[in-house]
Amino acid sequence: MFSGLQNPRNIAAQIMNFGLVLSTAFMMWKGLSIVADSPSPIVVVLSGSMEPAFQRGDLLLLWNRELFTETSVGDIVVYNVKDKDIPIVHRVVRKFGHGDKARLLTKGDNNVADDTELYARGQDYLERSDIIGSVVAYVPFVGYVTILLSEYPWLKTAMLGIMGLMVVLQRE
Repeated sequence: MFSGLQNPRNIAAQIMNFGLVLSTAFMMWKGLSIVADSPSPIVVVLSGSMEPAFQRGDLLLLWNRELFTETSVGDIVVYNVKDKDIPIVHRVVRKFGHGDKARLLTKGDNNVADDTELYARGQDYLERSDIIGSVVAYVPFVGYVTILLSEYPWLKTAMLGIMGLMVVLQRE
């Protein structure tokens, strides 16, 4: 039998190490959320609507603080539509007003029409409060793992099982 599994103290230490890794990742996510002033400071591009600027699977870093400039035409923003959970990444093509009262119209670079069909019923423009953040950086294709895990749920279970097994069986 495995010598590392015989000692309950080793098992407890491995479980605590696994919990420490998870809690550290959660704290880093929350810290980044506070710094970026965004509930979701990192998003993954899920469709081809922004090609050629972004490809499916690109990881986007968002910034929602308007310290130096406010959102303007040409900026790529991520927004939420009321009553829908999936954030949308598109470019601002028109802007009316300034500051918190600004109304924005967006469109995907690879789309023929603007996003008015994507907005909530009765909504013709986005308000500043709908914006999760503006894209400030991206890493190509790194987010493809997220897409695979959402399209194949069994893969998520398998990866978590393998990670848990590695933590328990790891020797110091």
